[in-house]
Amino acid sequence: MKALFVDDAYLSTAEARVTAVREDGGIMLDQTCFYATSGGQPGDTGFLERENGDRIAIAGTVNGASKSEIIHVPSPDQPVPSVGEKLVLHIDWERRYNLMRMHTACHLLSVVCPYPITGASVNETDSRIDFDMSETIDKAEVTARMMELVRANHPIYTKWISEEDLDANPDLVKSKNVRPPRGQGQIRLVCIGEDEAIDSQPCGGTHVSETAEVGEIHIGKIEKKGKENRRFRIRFGPAPD
Repeated sequence: MKALFVDDAYLSTAEARVTAVREDGGIMLDQTCFYATSGGQPGDTGFLERENGDRIAIAGTVNGASKSEIIHVPSPDQPVPSVGEKLVLHIDWERRYNLMRMHTACHLLSVVCPYPITGASVNETDSRIDFDMSETIDKAEVTARMMELVRANHPIYTKWISEEDLDANPDLVKSKNVRPPRGQGQIRLVCIGEDEAIDSQPCGGTHVSETAEVGEIHIGKIEKKGKENRRFRIRFGPAPD
């Protein structure tokens, strides 16, 4: 299966053919623009359009036995397509774009707070990142530094490096507990800034193409989750007075 979102996160529709329908109802295609749940980012929702105009609502997208298997999970009581059937894929673009903006905001936070990441969850309106840190930090200061990066409108792009290059540069990995998937020979990096000046880290998620697209964000709360764990909550919009 070809994962079209890897090269073009802005592709909201695409054509594909059904390659299999699993016993649990999951639909597999020869290619897809639907992102599968991974790395703290939820999978896409939307619908598959049949040639007669009927729709198959998709409630979620997940991986199968490997990252190369992407399964489109239909909502209850949907029509079942035939193997070989041609479909037009439509993701819920507003939801996806918010997730792209928020996932990029998480990367900006990891630049402002350069501590090992112990957990993360990306959502449509807010997200959280847990850092292995004991320092006290002011949320207004973090918000201001993140918004500096947003307003500077740095470019965001992807590049590929070999697994050997990653081994030679272990500091690229910011997660303390989760390592990038290996076995394909290459690792995808998401880079921010000209010549990766702001950030570069392994990530398979979808992102906006420049930091200004993130829009207004703020740190809503910083919670103490243990002696050396701080949970930061990112929210859209300006910080409340």
